[in-house]
Amino acid sequence: MTGLPCHGVGYFGVNHQSFGDGLEDGHDRPAGSVWTDIWGTTWRKENDGLMGFHIGNPLADPKSLASYKWPDPDDERICGKIYEQAEAFDRDGGAFLCGANRDTLWEKAYMLVGMENMMEYFYSEPEYAGEILHRIMDFQLGIAGHYANAGIELAALGDDLGTQCGPLLGPEIFGEFLLPEYRRLFGFYKSRNILINFHSCGHIEPLLEDFIALGADVLNPVQATANDLRRVREITEGKMALAGGVSTGLIMEGPTERIRRTVKDTIYLLGRNGGYFCQPDQGMPFPRENIEAFYQAVEEYGRYPLNT
Repeated sequence: MTGLPCHGVGYFGVNHQSFGDGLEDGHDRPAGSVWTDIWGTTWRKENDGLMGFHIGNPLADPKSLASYKWPDPDDERICGKIYEQAEAFDRDGGAFLCGANRDTLWEKAYMLVGMENMMEYFYSEPEYAGEILHRIMDFQLGIAGHYANAGIELAALGDDLGTQCGPLLGPEIFGEFLLPEYRRLFGFYKSRNILINFHSCGHIEPLLEDFIALGADVLNPVQATANDLRRVREITEGKMALAGGVSTGLIMEGPTERIRRTVKDTIYLLGRNGGYFCQPDQGMPFPRENIEAFYQAVEEYGRYPLNT
């Protein structure tokens, strides 16, 4: 299995769309495009085939909060898409109906405020930082209510919390500001028996116990170059499934024989006792020969009993 079988649904704006443009993905624009999403964040797309980067943050100045208009999760323009997409779901097709809370908390905060600003405000303007996070989570909970009403079985949450060598935020900041807000959304989904697939790039080994306690059912993408995969499996085995674990850099560069060998070793390391979806740890426009070697290796080595 190279990923969770899902039929995804999402509110209008989850992929950084702008009101009135009619695009399913806010980044379906030519390189050089500039636009403002439903949150007021300004984006610029530099390269075809890749998402844009935020260049304007509407809440960079704490004084702007008083006049800022938060998006309303009950706005029909925002939530209506959820029900339209759910109606197209074939419940006998063997897939999960999955709702996305992309940019769940931390990422949405720095898109609104600016990453450097947000990191500073944790110390210089803690009440402001806390208010931003709380209001973001209010929106996510509103959307979660619509997802639950639409009958989702799996929620896709995510914040990139790691660098290549460590977490972006210290344990005190994470524990004081982010963890209580995560508990609100995780608790909502768990109370309704909805599975949670949480995404975080980078080195997140220090946060694994927190996400197990929160109730994450699946963690992705388990970035191979940023984490000790053996240690990750030791901490999560029997408590949380893993998805990812095969280096995107390797699949981009090859050679194919090394890709096959790595797939085999990773499946055994992370999946010999179950609870593993083998897939690249990032999505990229891979060379055809290399990605075909990856899929062929998963098909060959990803069957029980596993061969070492």
